[in-house]
Amino acid sequence: MKTIGLIAGMSWESSAVYYNIFNRKTAEILGGYHSAKCIMVSVDFAEIEELQHKNNWKLLEKMMIQLAQQLEKAGADFVVLGTNTMHFCAFEIEKSIHVPFLHIADATGQKIKKTGLQKVALLGTRFTMEMDFYTKFIYEKFGIEVMVPDKPERELIHRIIYNELVHGIILNESREKVKQIVNNMNSTGAEGVILGCTEIPLLISDSDVDIPVFDTTKIHAERAVEIAIMGE
Repeated sequence: MKTIGLIAGMSWESSAVYYNIFNRKTAEILGGYHSAKCIMVSVDFAEIEELQHKNNWKLLEKMMIQLAQQLEKAGADFVVLGTNTMHFCAFEIEKSIHVPFLHIADATGQKIKKTGLQKVALLGTRFTMEMDFYTKFIYEKFGIEVMVPDKPERELIHRIIYNELVHGIILNESREKVKQIVNNMNSTGAEGVILGCTEIPLLISDSDVDIPVFDTTKIHAERAVEIAIMGE
């Protein structure tokens, strides 16, 4: 079994979900007493959040590279970055390490491609929805069109993520608002929805909406386990 290297803490709420999935999926596949081989390096999210909102992506990129290199030196066979937004730095991370890097949008795009859907909605932080590193990746690699909500809805989702979900606060009122956003996008052509922030699955799931839901946390973590056990 290969050792998974996880860059965590963005936020720790979703990182706990990653760790849970790593071990449950490993036990599901291998049975018995098996659990995941995993190395985790976790950051202080307050530092990350401040730099994100100051648009200091160069320093964030440097930090992500250092964390990936730290995992490689510690013995990780490949690296998983447990956050959608910081995949803005994915290209530079990949160039900086000698072990594979599992891109969250790659794992998600593969999953969507298998369903045959051609047009999906993306919910995430304002950074993920408004910068093209995520939507462009999925369109160019898989030919899948990715829609984002209107600006007021993007701002609402962003606030819910940073003011509630990263603190473990789950509000029914927020769930209903996000469900309405998904329904609105479904009515304008979205055939499915990417939960493109690793905290959003804490709020909604496929039982909350009428179109297929792609939980990036679950997809990413389970793909990491498959690679660890069975290889590419």
